[in-house]
Amino acid sequence: MSIEILGMVGTKEASETRGSYDDGPAVDTAYLTRFARAHDEAGFDRVLIGYGATAPDGFAVAGHVLAHTERLGVLIAHRPGFVTPTLVARKLATLDQLSGGGRVAIHHISGGNDADQRRDGDFADHDTRYDRTAEFMQVLRRTLTAEEPFDHEGRFYRFEGARSSVRPATAAGIPLFFGGQSAAAVAVGTRHADVYMLFGEPLEETAERIALLRAEAAKHGRTLRFSLSTRPVIADTEDAAWARAEAIAAETRRRIEAAAAVGASTHLWTTSNSVASARMQEVAARQQVYDERLWFGVTALTGPGGNSSGHVGTARQVADALLRYHEIGVDTFLIRGFDPYEDVVAWGEELIPALRAGAARVPAPV
Repeated sequence: MSIEILGMVGTKEASETRGSYDDGPAVDTAYLTRFARAHDEAGFDRVLIGYGATAPDGFAVAGHVLAHTERLGVLIAHRPGFVTPTLVARKLATLDQLSGGGRVAIHHISGGNDADQRRDGDFADHDTRYDRTAEFMQVLRRTLTAEEPFDHEGRFYRFEGARSSVRPATAAGIPLFFGGQSAAAVAVGTRHADVYMLFGEPLEETAERIALLRAEAAKHGRTLRFSLSTRPVIADTEDAAWARAEAIAAETRRRIEAAAAVGASTHLWTTSNSVASARMQEVAARQQVYDERLWFGVTALTGPGGNSSGHVGTARQVADALLRYHEIGVDTFLIRGFDPYEDVVAWGEELIPALRAGAARVPAPV
């Protein structure tokens, strides 16, 4: 059964252990180009382009990535509510046409940080944001697929004679990704998403989430694909990989303490009120290693704020660990590194080929 492998690009070199999101120019064009091409050459299918209320525009970044790679696709994160779904549909379809087709997807995040939402003028509460996302995704999909103009009147959007003259370049269209683990999120994602994104939780918890989401989607006559996010830490030997993980944790701790000493805030360990981030913190509080090699050492340090768990070992060991998720229904893996560029290059040598070869041997779920 085939898999999709996602990476993540940034417009400057920064992670928990290197660089800074807050210092220097926000866009290093040469680095972005080199980083995107490294993903292309390593065999990734797409790269996620993140969203933040003070970050460079994701659609512009996506256009640069598409123009400077041969086959790499993009997954553009955005928050519904700031741009109308009809306009987003035309932006996506235009990029898809210009890129040669089949290279554009969109990821819907309804916002897990109230302060960051307010930076862009959004003061809606948690459940209202998800209600808005549901209507946004409904109209977006209709705009991308409707043959004739249509009217729409809902709680958040009203359109008369809406249509797009530009369509996705392939019959597969623009895949709609979605993330969120609250009850409100589950109600939206199971009804409207193509791919439901999950953080890197232990196998047992992931299997439980997939079962719940599948059951909810089935109520609407739908099936879902599932994506798992992880931060692999690999080395030539298992001992060396664990030593590297401990070094990553130590540097993360040092940087947190240094920032606290001068009263500085940092983009890297901002708080979040999302249910998904809270679940990660609960898992990290119980223990730091699950299923032999799923490591929460950085999660425990940085607090709720996103994807921070990772699988540790040799490339072959990490591939085998990820394939266990594939056996329970995950068909997309989002992998990004603590040493962003260097990790991408290294993964292309062994991890990605091993993942694809192993996935080809996994039978499709019944």
